[in-house]
Amino acid sequence: MDERPIHPRGGLRHSLERIGSVALGFAIAAFKYGFVFAKFFSFFISVAAFAFWFHSWAFAFGFVLMIFVHEMGHNLAARAYGLKVSWPTFIPFLGAYVTIERAGLSPWRNAVISLAGPLLGGVGAVVIWIAGSVRDSELLLVLANMTFLLNAFNLLPIGFLDGGQTVHAAREAWRMPVIQFEGGVPVNAFAPDRSRALLIVCMYVTLASLLVIGMLATRLNGSL
Repeated sequence: MDERPIHPRGGLRHSLERIGSVALGFAIAAFKYGFVFAKFFSFFISVAAFAFWFHSWAFAFGFVLMIFVHEMGHNLAARAYGLKVSWPTFIPFLGAYVTIERAGLSPWRNAVISLAGPLLGGVGAVVIWIAGSVRDSELLLVLANMTFLLNAFNLLPIGFLDGGQTVHAAREAWRMPVIQFEGGVPVNAFAPDRSRALLIVCMYVTLASLLVIGMLATRLNGSL
């Protein structure tokens, strides 16, 4: 009886194919979720950067967390309008940002999304202020002060800041005609609804004033 050795070529090929499939799966997952991991790790990279700046890991973590709260204000407002919005990406020493699909966005919605960041950030500052006062913690009070300052700074009427976006939205609301649609087709144009523009300005001025008051009230001397 002629017995010949069986070479496991088929088994080796099958193993290589399985390894290749697993490697391809990992590559696809890495490509798909790489940006998510990058955003996640950018938070801790920013904490390390600010810790080097502030010489305090606890303060740096709290400060970056407050930046996250600010950006989540934009994120939640955009999601409430059904827009595509990214999770916050952090930039060491500078802050963070979210990308929002603003194409075709009305001035009112643009203003609401722009103001939502400083608004939620201001709420976060108030919570820290209360906690710092209850615990008599100088670190928390300074963090509250810095958070008020951060959000007030973002309301400066400069193009790329939230304040600049809000002022731009108010200008657009002041001059943009109101379009009537039927079946998704524009059929009539009416005079601009300038009451919306005035409301945007009132919201902007009120929020900016409250943030400045909070910033002054949380100074170490505690006086306005």
